[in-house]
Amino acid sequence: MKPADTALAVLVAVIWGLGFVFTRYALTEMSPSLLNLLRFAITALPCLLLPRPKLAWPVWIGISLLLVWQYLTQTYGIAHGVPAGLTAVIVQSQALFTVGFAALLLGERPTGAQLAGIAVAACGLLMICLTVGYDFTVLAFAVTMTAPISFAFTNLLLRRARDVPMLDLFAWISLASLPPLALAAWVSDGVPAIIQSLTHLSPGVMGAMLALSIGSTTIGYWIWGRLLHAYSAAQVVPFALLVPFIGAGASSLVFGETFGPLRLAGMLIVVAGLAIMLLFGRARPPLPEVG
Repeated sequence: MKPADTALAVLVAVIWGLGFVFTRYALTEMSPSLLNLLRFAITALPCLLLPRPKLAWPVWIGISLLLVWQYLTQTYGIAHGVPAGLTAVIVQSQALFTVGFAALLLGERPTGAQLAGIAVAACGLLMICLTVGYDFTVLAFAVTMTAPISFAFTNLLLRRARDVPMLDLFAWISLASLPPLALAAWVSDGVPAIIQSLTHLSPGVMGAMLALSIGSTTIGYWIWGRLLHAYSAAQVVPFALLVPFIGAGASSLVFGETFGPLRLAGMLIVVAGLAIMLLFGRARPPLPEVG
């Protein structure tokens, strides 16, 4: 990769890692559903200038609903005590679920390196599970764990949109996400609470909201899509391994988050398993159909 593009890949990882910090900060003044509603509303603004991608309606709506669930559950976890740094690691575990679902649903045969990476990452997740219940509830952790599962299904659907510009795609996906997010905010918060939150937002939280919507989503995915069009996935995707380190490190510095020895070891083992999958795994073609 060109040095400038390498710097861009690192920049995206930094933006995405810091996104977990901005999320926790924004949640001090609004609920998870309202946070995501505002985030996606801002991200959808480019729809005024961008044409709707040529994507089948079921795929478009499916991706939108999956992303709604992913972001609602990961912000729910942070709002209910799951450390932002730990959430960053959990969300990145989507890689092992993606490989598993691709094998089960699409017949793709995982390589030995991918299976080894899944085994290592699963051991790390098990170690993290053993620490649940001390500073956050089992329910909060269980809900957060559904975020990478939703992320994995999104990855499978995104294969139908390989030729669609990333900026166009996420702008229109954000637009389709607004009705379910508005419904979630109305059910969970109620209109009076929503108005109360919107009229009392501090400048800091408003800045965090802009950083999440414009930085993490619009700019981040636009650069990432550009890099994936210019280089192979094997060259670009490993930079995503920086995200959990940046997220955990920044959360520790900003919020004073600490991780006990067992949880920290589990987090590092999860990232090690992901590294094995991304750096050494090469997917095999699907098994041929018989009959």
